[in-house]
Amino acid sequence: MKKVCVFTGTRAEYGLLRWVMEAIRSSGGLELQILASGSHYSAPHGWTYREIEADGFRINRKVEMLLASDSPMAVNKSMALAQMGVAEALEEMKPDILLVLGDRYEALAAAVAGLLMRVPIGHIHGGETTEGALDDSIRHAITKLSNLHFVATQEYRETVIQMGEEPRFVYLVGGLGVEAAMRCPILSAPDLANILGVEWKQSAMLVTFHPVTAESSEESIRQMRELLKALELFENFTIIITRPNADEGHSGLNREIDCFVANHPNARAYSSLGSQRYLSCMAKVDVVVGNSSSAILEAPAFCKPAVNIGNRQKGRIRAENIVDCHTDAKDIFEAIRYALSPDFSAKLKDSPNPFGDGKTSEKIVKILMEIGKNTLVKKAFQRFPCAGVRP
Repeated sequence: MKKVCVFTGTRAEYGLLRWVMEAIRSSGGLELQILASGSHYSAPHGWTYREIEADGFRINRKVEMLLASDSPMAVNKSMALAQMGVAEALEEMKPDILLVLGDRYEALAAAVAGLLMRVPIGHIHGGETTEGALDDSIRHAITKLSNLHFVATQEYRETVIQMGEEPRFVYLVGGLGVEAAMRCPILSAPDLANILGVEWKQSAMLVTFHPVTAESSEESIRQMRELLKALELFENFTIIITRPNADEGHSGLNREIDCFVANHPNARAYSSLGSQRYLSCMAKVDVVVGNSSSAILEAPAFCKPAVNIGNRQKGRIRAENIVDCHTDAKDIFEAIRYALSPDFSAKLKDSPNPFGDGKTSEKIVKILMEIGKNTLVKKAFQRFPCAGVRP
């Protein structure tokens, strides 16, 4: 059988990849291999490899790469460790295709290793834009390293083709966030409160704020302080905070979160909720707040209002559930109030979701089963007129 190696390096990315992995495992024509790395093997980020195993998957190889520091130099060294470890794993496992998702530096290291090991690469969620993060450049770099492209919207497909990729290998399959939201068993609010150990007030919000990697760590901390200043005004809310991912500067944001939680009994912070608890929180809270892509990719499936702060997600296609705002406390507060208003909630009921029908993993696996390995050995740069053409 054709061997498909799925690389995962973070909790959020695994939450999206899980259903692709399940579809590969149950396909009957593909052999699933799992290569886990990054924050999955980090105690401060919750040892999230355990979630993969709890879902019944066997991790074929682990690649430990994270250093204690979160400085730019540490991130560079972590990437070097990841590339070496992934190359060794690919040499041993000999997959026919390496599947990576998104825009993380761990995924870039895996893609470079795959390229040099002559393993064809399938990239999920390419063509997107996040101008406020270094992830934007990383995502486009992975696109140029990849042979197969599974994109979420027609606009993203056109972006990948504009980058010189062959149209016949750029597949419009929809977003994995929709599928994750549709397929996840959602916990009731009482069960969720019991599991999380919180008092679930009449109102609740889910907050996730990551480092803004295209700006300085000091600027990310300033923005976090402004966010927390705004949250102080919502004393009657249960505030569920998920800690930032393993990007440069995350430790400074965690210190701010710790201080806030220590002084606000209505707030709790978690290193990792896991997919089911995270999506259950999203389904049950009144509003999602922060700068995470999950507000854009998953929240629309729940018709959940979401406040997107600052530039980290600038350029991404949005459903009508998003309220964009600046990074000062006053603007954040006003944006949350508007997102909670009856007028805003009313317009969400019939708003379309731009990210597909929730059958993304099925489409990806069908393509993987049909594609011939020899077809993917070499790439050709495709040239098109600069404007007026929709391949």
